[in-house]
Amino acid sequence: MAVPKRKSSRARQKTRAAAHRWHAPKLNSCSECGAAVPSHIVCPTCGTYKGRKIIQVAEIA
Repeated sequence: MAVPKRKSSRARQKTRAAAHRWHAPKLNSCSECGAAVPSHIVCPTCGTYKGRKIIQVAEIA
């Protein structure tokens, strides 16, 4: 079994842990309506995905 030869410093430990911090989700703009949408998700505003109408969205107003 592999065993570390020297103790890892706190700075090295914290630098490694900093890579796992929370990041805000990346949002793309919808090609039809321009709304902010996560990638690989049908647009909840207009119901399109990759330029094709996928679902019917009921009018709220």
